[in-house]
Amino acid sequence: MNNKASSLGPEILDSKHKLKKETAMNSKAMIGVIALLMMAIVVMAATPPNDWPQWRGPNRDGISKETGILKVWPAEGPKVVWKAPSGEGYSGIVVANGKMYTTHATRADELAVCLDAATGKEIWKAVIDQSFQNDQGNGPRSTPSVDGDLVFALSAQGKLAALNTKTGAKVWGRDLRSEYGGKIPTWGVSTSPLVDGDLLLVDVGGNGDNGVMAFNKKSGKVAWKTATDIPGYSAPIAITVGGVKQYLFFTGAALVSASPTDGKKLWSHPWRTSYDVNAATPVFIPPDKVFISSGYNVGAAVLKISGNQVEEVWRSQVMRNHWASPVLVGDYLYGFDEATLKCINVKTQEDKWAKRGLGKGALILADGHLIVLSERGKLLLVEAKPDEYIEKAGAQVLRGRCWTVPTLANGKLYVKNQEEIVCLDVMSAGQL
Repeated sequence: MNNKASSLGPEILDSKHKLKKETAMNSKAMIGVIALLMMAIVVMAATPPNDWPQWRGPNRDGISKETGILKVWPAEGPKVVWKAPSGEGYSGIVVANGKMYTTHATRADELAVCLDAATGKEIWKAVIDQSFQNDQGNGPRSTPSVDGDLVFALSAQGKLAALNTKTGAKVWGRDLRSEYGGKIPTWGVSTSPLVDGDLLLVDVGGNGDNGVMAFNKKSGKVAWKTATDIPGYSAPIAITVGGVKQYLFFTGAALVSASPTDGKKLWSHPWRTSYDVNAATPVFIPPDKVFISSGYNVGAAVLKISGNQVEEVWRSQVMRNHWASPVLVGDYLYGFDEATLKCINVKTQEDKWAKRGLGKGALILADGHLIVLSERGKLLLVEAKPDEYIEKAGAQVLRGRCWTVPTLANGKLYVKNQEEIVCLDVMSAGQL
């Protein structure tokens, strides 16, 4: 035995061993913390916090978390960052990881396109179908969805394509009409696919059980399917009520709830219009209600969900969403009642204010304000307050028919008509 060590005594030796052990443990803990911080930095760098990767934004509710937007505009409107040519169609714009995606049509084809979000420079384009011709406008209606290295695009005639985000190469594709008997609505397929986990959800409106369908997002294989009636023009959403997650599909005949695990229909609420046009996206009202609305003098309703049952809380013509979806702020809903921009109390059905003269339009919410694009290309900034209509700014930014909802991503607002895409800088810094 080492004399020097033995002369120290057992208590001192034990303390030294403990100190060394604690030092080693602290070092390992510190290394672990540093590793976690580095991972968080990488994730934050790889995923910009204010991307707009799908229909109606990160949560499919038309609401942006961005703050600091410009509250006063020059007469000509926010600064134009770039303009790029576009084709026919009403597809929305999505932005993810510095790239902008949409679909539009040439005379012959429907294309998925990818542009540099900062410059508008084209990165790639890919043909997804032949061009759809219609008396209410040609071209695609559906808005793509981006998830990781895939972007999912759907043509007006039901061609579903999963494309590589870097190159536009097709990873897989499905023809909803020929493979599943999907019906093409009068004004073209307009639903926008929903990505949730490993699933891609689509309102197919096909024969047999091919009503609403879930595909594996990576392979395109069918995960499950559920029989419904005719397809709607609306986009599906995911909600959770009483701890039960469910997907809502606003088909041409009903609001349908499906289980995420197997597609089993949890409940269904009939809802018809004269043209089977249910186009506006349902709005979830936590913790257990949902708002639905249609045009053609059908009106709106708030439904309460209890387990596998649903009942109408109220039904009224106070809000008739033709094709644009509303946004919810607290107890107040802002949206287009046909051609009138309105605010209503979603609990009491009470009209709070109404603004006419814009025609029909679309809107999103950011920084306590509504960003509204009229169907004739006038852009407005309106305070999201129920007390009165307060217009903070307005400018004519486009001409012609504008039936595409604006997109806000990382301080830039993207708007389009059937000829061009315009990127506007709407952040306060350096604008005035």
